[in-house]
Amino acid sequence: MADAFDPYREALVMEQRTIWPEEFDGIDPDERAGLEKRLHASAEEAAQLEYQRTHTGFCRQITVTEGDLERVRQAAS
Repeated sequence: MADAFDPYREALVMEQRTIWPEEFDGIDPDERAGLEKRLHASAEEAAQLEYQRTHTGFCRQITVTEGDLERVRQAAS
């Protein structure tokens, strides 16, 4: 279940994780790295965002959706 964007938890994010569903396996690794960077830079707009508690704070996990990809690709254009 996705979490709502939380400014408090964001201030405590120490790790970032991106989950890529199988449907996106064909994306070039270099492009994927750039997309991940843009996804996490605009985490408040992610469709599937989760915060996972760690020993040092939180891990922000974004599961990529087609809508997320379209949004970050358009923003990069």
